[in-house]
Amino acid sequence: MQYRNLGNAGMKVSAVSLGGWINYGESKVEEETAKKVVERAYELGINFFDLADVYGRGKAEIQMGEVLKQYARHTLVISTKVYWPMSEDINDRGLSRKHIFESIEKSLERLQTSYIDIYFCHRPDPLTPMRETVKAMSDLVDQGLVHYWGTSEWSGAQIEEAWAIADRYGWNLPQTEQPQYSLVHREFVETNVTPVTGKRGVGLVPWSPLGGGLLTGKYDAGVPSGSRFERETWAKDRYLSKKNIDRVKKTKSIADKLDVTRAALALAWCLANPNVSSVITGATKVSQIEENVKASELVLKDDVKTKLDEIFSYD
Repeated sequence: MQYRNLGNAGMKVSAVSLGGWINYGESKVEEETAKKVVERAYELGINFFDLADVYGRGKAEIQMGEVLKQYARHTLVISTKVYWPMSEDINDRGLSRKHIFESIEKSLERLQTSYIDIYFCHRPDPLTPMRETVKAMSDLVDQGLVHYWGTSEWSGAQIEEAWAIADRYGWNLPQTEQPQYSLVHREFVETNVTPVTGKRGVGLVPWSPLGGGLLTGKYDAGVPSGSRFERETWAKDRYLSKKNIDRVKKTKSIADKLDVTRAALALAWCLANPNVSSVITGATKVSQIEENVKASELVLKDDVKTKLDEIFSYD
């Protein structure tokens, strides 16, 4: 396993990480199977496990925490997130100081830990002043409840504003951004986000680096029965198109020449971006995490990266 600094922070994260959204948050995997996936991930050197309070309305944190508690805490990098509504209560949502402080207490209890390594603002909150959110997140770091804080699905302008406020007042700076980023969803990150994060040392930890599974080649011949795209129309609508299928098919010959899966190829492409600290993967079976981990050691030559960039050029 390759390990990288989280942006310009001293903490290192595994280049390939495991998210709890599919395993636990969506309840699509038997609990015993999901447990085996997490345990195998740890055996293979994954130290970064990503969650959110909203995944299963706390269920993902509870179940992942139960598995991870068997390992020495200092060997783990655990992240979770705050923003989405957790109940019908008017204040049980957003990025107000009240919601942030109440949410971290609940997440810590569910995860059975005394601190969170990375705490993400899951989305920007237009209803809360940015200064209030930044101060609250910085205070959590000062209190030792959080080691680093970051953002998820924020625009470059929003990240720049948060970073500038923290810098102006000497508060703890946002250290990481978790965007959607893959060969089939790249333009926004590359043109809007990284021009801001790159020069500030904010590390990217992309989610859905396999385009919802599209980049594995699983959907080359259509949508299989019982597959994610059959269950989730939003994912199908976001990624599945004739153009994208044709693009993904073209990567098979590239992957075959390298003797790797198309999944490993797509992950390695993400990791070739110097702004990326780790790619957050999902896995519903042990074999998937075993294949994904191989991407951490796959170094793509310039001609391969150029070919992939040409195939998946901006529309």
